[in-house]
Amino acid sequence: MTDDAALYEAWCAGQRDAGAQLVDRYLAAMSRFFANKVAIGSDVEDLVATTFERCARSLGTLEQPKRFRSYLYGIAANVLRDSMRKRRPEPSGSLLEIAVADVSPSPSAVVARRQQEQVLLGALRAIPIEHQIVLELSLFENMSRAEVAEALALPEGTVASRTRRARTLLLEQIERSASTPQVLQSTIERLEDWAASVREVLESVRRTG
Repeated sequence: MTDDAALYEAWCAGQRDAGAQLVDRYLAAMSRFFANKVAIGSDVEDLVATTFERCARSLGTLEQPKRFRSYLYGIAANVLRDSMRKRRPEPSGSLLEIAVADVSPSPSAVVARRQQEQVLLGALRAIPIEHQIVLELSLFENMSRAEVAEALALPEGTVASRTRRARTLLLEQIERSASTPQVLQSTIERLEDWAASVREVLESVRRTG
């Protein structure tokens, strides 16, 4: 397969088919990124489209094309932040304090198949959005600390501390929302397994939304 860097460079040179290949390659990933942060599937499509539009408008600004993946997630994170700022009830307030559930109390566009998935998805929506982003990039996209730092334009130390804090907040939310001790124990003890399962659920939003 042609790598991201070669496709990006070809796209910059005017080869639209190369751009189309990159879009196809990352369409599912971008859909996953937005899926648990909005209330309806059409919003996912709008945010994904905006992300790729911004990427297209900024062609040629990426100095190291081999880092396209992190670059695209950085754009997606900014698109999400802009959307959150428009939806939050008050103009003030840091996204380190505001969660998706604060500005979008409606149910997620994602339909969980099992209780543990529902608990995990709800817990992610209940933690501050900047913490949710860091944690989901690690859990769902298997991005390294360095990749997350690059995508979000943060020092690696900040990513590490934010990830630790995000996990603490996530576990607190899981404890609050688990319907039974059994669901609580299963969700916490098999967190990575349920994250993998939720990743599949997030992908289904693009197929059915």
